[in-house]
Amino acid sequence: MASAKIVVMNKSGLHLRPATEFSKLCAPMKCDITIVAGEKRVNPKSVLMLMSAGISKGTEIEIITEGEDAEANLQILLDAIKGGLGEGEE
Repeated sequence: MASAKIVVMNKSGLHLRPATEFSKLCAPMKCDITIVAGEKRVNPKSVLMLMSAGISKGTEIEIITEGEDAEANLQILLDAIKGGLGEGEE
């Protein structure tokens, strides 16, 4: 298991387009992935579940990966969020 906390800083948080990009990134990963945002725990392989967490700009989330390639996949996901998921920061 690997986990890390990160603050989402792209302008619209994890709403439709960036959430879709993040889900597409997660979908082929063989490990289990959980996003913790406040009291909510969601599977980001589902864009609807990810959007239901209501993650806006400035929200701290925890990404938890368990299973095959957990450490490597965690880093990929952290890098994607740091990169703004194609949206950048504002």
